[in-house]
Amino acid sequence: MSFINYAGREINCKVVYYGPGLGGKTTNLQYIYNQTNPNQRGKMVSLTGDTERTLFFDFLPLNIGDIRGFKTRFHLYTVPGQHFYDASRKLVLKGVDGVVFVADSQVDRMEENLESMKTLDSNLREQGYDLHHLPFVFQYNKRDTTNPMPLKVLHDQLNSFDAPEIEAVAVSGVGVFDTLKTISKSILKALRT
Repeated sequence: MSFINYAGREINCKVVYYGPGLGGKTTNLQYIYNQTNPNQRGKMVSLTGDTERTLFFDFLPLNIGDIRGFKTRFHLYTVPGQHFYDASRKLVLKGVDGVVFVADSQVDRMEENLESMKTLDSNLREQGYDLHHLPFVFQYNKRDTTNPMPLKVLHDQLNSFDAPEIEAVAVSGVGVFDTLKTISKSILKALRT
């Protein structure tokens, strides 16, 4: 559901980083924000409730090409990871153009990954989306832990969508921009068709 600003000749795309609590969604956004030229990004906004937080900012990437004479601006969002914030997650997913699922690679976090994946699928279906037809990327974060889950296990348990998969250590930036580039290209490809 990209928003087109005809006056500004921009297509605005919404990317949501989704996943379990403390999996690295906010770390991804903060790293991207800190590494992006201030002239190419908006302000980082944090919507904080009593016990939850949603971050977002927008940026205009360089050299990704125009679509029919329009520049592309990406708006990046995170959602609260804890399952009891489902209403907030649904709201943030409204009008989404692409999703990055940030999975926590720690062995003891698989249950949270699976639960979060289940709610993502359910929340998107309620709004008429299908993960098989939406630009979607898996980021397997925290690959630097002492005993990360094998990639094959993560793939077999989470990725029945055959979505692109990227290994990451978001806290040090490993895989962060690869993930962003992959989801951006998927969204642009969908827009061009």
